[in-house]
Amino acid sequence: MNRVDKSRGFTLIELMLAMSFVSMLLVAIALTVIQIGNIYNQGLTLKDVNQAGRSLTSELQRSIAQIAPFNINPGIGSRYIVQDWGGRLCIGQYSYIWNYGDALKNNDSARLNIYSNSNNQIRFVKAVDPNASYCIESSKKIDSTTATELLNVGEHDLAIHNFTVSTNNSASDSKTGQQMYSIEFFIGTNDQNALTTSASTNNVMCKPPDQPGADPAYCSINQFDIVARAGNSFQ
Repeated sequence: MNRVDKSRGFTLIELMLAMSFVSMLLVAIALTVIQIGNIYNQGLTLKDVNQAGRSLTSELQRSIAQIAPFNINPGIGSRYIVQDWGGRLCIGQYSYIWNYGDALKNNDSARLNIYSNSNNQIRFVKAVDPNASYCIESSKKIDSTTATELLNVGEHDLAIHNFTVSTNNSASDSKTGQQMYSIEFFIGTNDQNALTTSASTNNVMCKPPDQPGADPAYCSINQFDIVARAGNSFQ
């Protein structure tokens, strides 16, 4: 009587199919893990950017609310200095001084807002300045002992990329003497290789994922538009 040999192993084709299936499964798992990691990193970066933006928003609105309206028009007495590499806003007891991200990367100390007694870079600082001396003398160096950095670098290298202050006559109230100010600023990561400037709006933004240097996992730029109301008498 013939007996069936039940000890036969897998054929070479069966082994190859099994290995191919396991390989594809491992690749799919690896890609999923990488994608989850990228989403997680994006979330952390966006959280830091939004937290920094909200902090600056609260600081500026609170400071402006406590002072008299101020002049931001160019010329003598202006409390707002606009520069290609940054700017200054001198209001009340304090002055806010900043450098833009691309200027920080170039590190041109002859043009940047810099400290007089420290090698630390200025990103966005609040300096004690009751006489608005930093706006009266736009090239005056900042005393680090009376200044506080409001934009911590952190692991995401955050920086200001644009900052503008504006107002108009219709935003003032002659009865109360109050004045409304519009403030727009862009804040985000500062990897210049991953950033580009919009041709239509001239605003800084992250490169699309298909462009060279793009870093969708870490690059994040957010725009903040706020309105602040100043007090009841012009200074």
